[in-house]
Amino acid sequence: MTAPLRAATHESDPSRAELSAESFTPETIQEYMDGIAAFLGGTANVIMQLSLRPVGRGVLESTVDSGKVTLHPVKRLRTTLTYIAVAMMGSDEECAVYREAVNHSHRPVRSGPQSPVKYNAFDPKLQLWVAATIYWGLDDLYTRMHGPLDPATSEALYQYSARLGTTLQMRQEMWPASRAEFLPWWEENLAQHRIEPALRDYFDALIDLEMMPRPIQFTFAKLQRFIVAGLLPQHVRDEMRMTWTERDQRRFDRLLRGISVVHTRLPKQARMFPLNVYLFDLRRRMRLGKPLV
Repeated sequence: MTAPLRAATHESDPSRAELSAESFTPETIQEYMDGIAAFLGGTANVIMQLSLRPVGRGVLESTVDSGKVTLHPVKRLRTTLTYIAVAMMGSDEECAVYREAVNHSHRPVRSGPQSPVKYNAFDPKLQLWVAATIYWGLDDLYTRMHGPLDPATSEALYQYSARLGTTLQMRQEMWPASRAEFLPWWEENLAQHRIEPALRDYFDALIDLEMMPRPIQFTFAKLQRFIVAGLLPQHVRDEMRMTWTERDQRRFDRLLRGISVVHTRLPKQARMFPLNVYLFDLRRRMRLGKPLV
C-alpha cells in the first residue's frame, strides 16, 4: 500500500467512532465514498484489472461493441460507476436487478477457439480479481486523500467491500478472510501479472484519451498520464514502461494534497459526485423500465 500523504488518522477525530463490519450499511458507507476517486483512479484501476491476462483478453476480444470504452466512453463510464455505486450503496433489490443486467451483457464474453487464454466473464475467480482491484483502488486513494482509517474501521470497510464481488457471482468465502490476509495476497498476485504488447497499446490509448474529441485529448491527456503513473504500483508502471522519479512523486503528492484540501470542504453530496448521480439514475431507470446497462 502506498504511504499516505499525512500521518494523522481518524482515531484523533472524536466525531468518528471505530466501526465494526456490521456498522456499515448502504447509508453509512457513503461517509467513506469519494466521487473524486472515480475521476482520478478510474484508468489506473482498469489497467490493474486487465493486467490479469484472461480479464484483459476478455476486453480485447469482446464482440459486445455497446460496452467498449473505445467506442462508447461515456456509456462505459456510466456502466462501471453505476456498478460500484449500486454494489456499495444500493439495496439488495437494486443489486439483484443490476446483477441481471450486467449478466446479460457478460453472456457473450467468453474465449473462442483462437483465444490465447481461456476466459469467461462469469468466472468467479476473475470477478474476485476485479473486485479486489476496485477495493484496493478505493482504499488507496482514500488513504492518500484523507489519511489512514483506524484499524477496526479499515477492517470493517474491507469486509463490507466484498459486495464488489458478491453483487455478481463471486462467493463470499472467496474474499480473503481479513485485510491482513488480503494485502499479501494482492501483492503476490499483482507481481505475477505481465502486460502483453497488444494490451499495453490498448492502455496507452485509454491513457491518452484517444477515444475522446481532440480538444479533450489536448487539454487532459498529459495530466491523465501523470495521474495514472502516480497511482499505479511500481511493478505495473514497469510493465507499462513508464518512468517515475522522486521529483514526480513530490509533484504528485502536492497535487493530491491540494485536491484533498478543496474536496474535503465540499458538501457531502458534492463529494460523492458522480456516484450519487449514477445511483439516482439507476433508480430512475428502474422506475421507468429503461435499460440499465
